[in-house]
Amino acid sequence: MSDTGTGLDRVHSVGGCLMRLAYGGFASLYLLLCLIAVHREPPQLVVVLCATGANAAALAPSRWRSHAAAGAAALSIAGTVYLGLAADLRHSNPAELAEVGGLLIVIARTVWKDPRDRLVPLAVVLGAVVLTVPLRWSPVAALVFTAPLGITVAVALGVGLYLRAVDARRSRSLAAARRDERLELARDLHDFVAHHVTGIVVQAQAARFTAQSGAAQSPDQLDTMFAGIEKAGTEALTSMRQMVGLLRDAQHTGAADGEAFGTAPGAAGGPAGTAATRPVGDLSRLHDLVAGFTDPPATLALAPDLGALPPEVAASVHRVVQESLTNIRKHAADAASVRVAVARAAGGSVEVSVRDDGQGRGRRLPSSGFGLAGLTERVDALGGRLHAGPRPEGGWEVVAHLPATAEGRAK
Repeated sequence: MSDTGTGLDRVHSVGGCLMRLAYGGFASLYLLLCLIAVHREPPQLVVVLCATGANAAALAPSRWRSHAAAGAAALSIAGTVYLGLAADLRHSNPAELAEVGGLLIVIARTVWKDPRDRLVPLAVVLGAVVLTVPLRWSPVAALVFTAPLGITVAVALGVGLYLRAVDARRSRSLAAARRDERLELARDLHDFVAHHVTGIVVQAQAARFTAQSGAAQSPDQLDTMFAGIEKAGTEALTSMRQMVGLLRDAQHTGAADGEAFGTAPGAAGGPAGTAATRPVGDLSRLHDLVAGFTDPPATLALAPDLGALPPEVAASVHRVVQESLTNIRKHAADAASVRVAVARAAGGSVEVSVRDDGQGRGRRLPSSGFGLAGLTERVDALGGRLHAGPRPEGGWEVVAHLPATAEGRAK
């Protein structure tokens, strides 16, 4: 998303440069024609000079915007004082239209881009400068033209405020998107990597305990222990690669809905033979996840009437089971069995439950405390609900109800 924001910034910058070049060309041509058409008297040249200053301020780069606006206001008010008090402007000068137009653009740019501490003073001064332009002609002209000029000043202020609000909304959207990316990355790190690393630590502790017990281990037994650790490490590396692939895909090409939620290879939404961008996809991978959980042994029951589930629901089912098994491994070392079930619930929703019979004797494993919080956020985002707590007959359960249709999901 950050690259998307950068691309939009570049397009916005290039478009602004082209608009300034076009306006600068027309303004320069117009002022040149005015200079040729009017009488070469000092008052007429002052009008052209004031118009040139106003249009130069309208075209000023961003870093000089405030100083250019203040300079244009000072030049214009000085011209008004000179023309109104010390000179007799006997002939009309069309350059005044260009001056007023340039000042209106400066007002809009000031309200749009300037910091809050400079916005109000500059806008008030520039608006007053525009309203005093008719004083160059006569008090009667000032009375006649002040109201129309006031309307144009109000329109310029409104345009600047609107563009400022659009930029603020866009900035908030980009900030929210970046925050969501960071939260998603944090969830992935916890859901995938922490799960596999926990398995490595548990198997390493088991091997260490066996070695400290003094019991002789055959080469086959040692090979089995180390093979389990190697497998868990390989799975962790695979998850990391898939996470990096997801981030690179989202950054450079953008992910489709199915890819963003981990469509399995060959499933709808992704071409056959391509690797999934996430290590989860359809419910068939639950068999491998549960089968690999042997301490304590876990069983899986999938209802035959589940049917096809949306990719994000299937991914969330996998996440719920994965996080629950990780928590059992950490906090229920005395559990004798674990039952995982996925079935249809009332109303057509999907119920995924993970229940154990442990009494809470944990292992010496660190816990971040963010696992259930992340699951709750994920389930709530789909319009479902999550319950985690002790069972009346003993043990612990995690039960999630997820909508299984597009109509049931949160918008």
